Amino acid sequence: MSAHTDVCHRRPEPLSDRLVDELTAGLGGSLNLRRTALRLVSLIQTGLADWAMVVLPDPRTGALVLVGDADPAGVTVGRTGLDNLPLGRVLRSGCTEQIQGADLAGLVPVEPFQRSAAALAPVEAVGLGLTARGSTFGALVLLRGADAGFSAEDVAVAQRVADRAALALDSARLYEEQARVASVLQQSLHPPTLPEIPGVQLAACYRPAVEHLDIGGDFYDVTGRDDDWLIAIGDVCGKGVEAAALTGQTRQSIKTAAHFDRRPDAVLRAVNSVLCDLRVEQFVTVLCARVRPEPGDGRATVDLATAGHPAPLVLRADGRVEQAEVYGTAAGLVSGMHYGAMTLTLDRGDTMVLFTDGIDEAWGAGGQYGMARLHALLPAYAGAAPAVVCAAVEQDVMEYLDGRPHDDMAMLAVTCVG
Repeated sequence: MSAHTDVCHRRPEPLSDRLVDELTAGLGGSLNLRRTALRLVSLIQTGLADWAMVVLPDPRTGALVLVGDADPAGVTVGRTGLDNLPLGRVLRSGCTEQIQGADLAGLVPVEPFQRSAAALAPVEAVGLGLTARGSTFGALVLLRGADAGFSAEDVAVAQRVADRAALALDSARLYEEQARVASVLQQSLHPPTLPEIPGVQLAACYRPAVEHLDIGGDFYDVTGRDDDWLIAIGDVCGKGVEAAALTGQTRQSIKTAAHFDRRPDAVLRAVNSVLCDLRVEQFVTVLCARVRPEPGDGRATVDLATAGHPAPLVLRADGRVEQAEVYGTAAGLVSGMHYGAMTLTLDRGDTMVLFTDGIDEAWGAGGQYGMARLHALLPAYAGAAPAVVCAAVEQDVMEYLDGRPHDDMAMLAVTCVG
């Protein structure tokens, strides 16, 4: 005859602190959720149960992932059909279910875990909620065979193990979710591909900070059509979700403004107005370059305006390096700003290099990388393709850093090919 007992509102007093400490001591070494779950299963099966399984939610689909020795890679199952089973009650309420007899399948309802559990000829099973920070996010299922059920003391120890393990698992779960969100946001900060523009070639490089969970604010974008394009590169002050959100707002403002007027000074006025109206606490530096190729003449006209961003360098085909003389206040600081613009010409073989301060302010053994070092590097690559120029600068900066932490780095090169 089957029986089950709900334990929802009472927590037995701790009966074996030493055993609990031994079983949970090894869970803090990893922030990989599945690895932590498998480690928990391994520890439990050495002192508390003959068989164990961890049930965790899939953060992207809401389905459940069953992790244990039966399938270390995990088996994903839907929640449908679990609501009226003991496992469903554990997941829904966080209560403990102690099951005997024919109802054992209610805690292990999925193959291949059923086959693995059945091989033990189990006598009794216990399902415990994994609850941390006020929310039940998963379940721990324990089985014993060989006519050895769970005493009240065993259940109390199992509950304490589940409570401790829940904190480690939840930390790993939150870390992985943060990493996934950071990755998605980071990828959105720059376009995956650059357009093909007759008369010029484009190349870019982007290297996020070493601390990969610090979502940076560096971005670049290219928008336009036919023979009239706006290139923007910028940097939002700060890191984290707030910086990423402001980066998205800035990029959208640039795209919208450029749709109506591609003059760089007009675009920056619009961006500054939007950011000031939003009353953001961070400022944004932006460099805008309007590029109008003239393939028949073998040149391109470039109009430049900057809002606090480093001016670009122009590598001429004969090896001379020039820095554009353009200045302006960062966007989001002062409302009603007007930005000055300048015009330069790129002839066939000339390359304009736009970059963020992660390049020139990279900090190595000798201090900052610096503009002088960048000026000295570029002449050797006169006439090279823009991708070669970007790769050379990135490699030189990374060698200068020699493994030290760095800020996000973004760079975009524009070469006139006539």
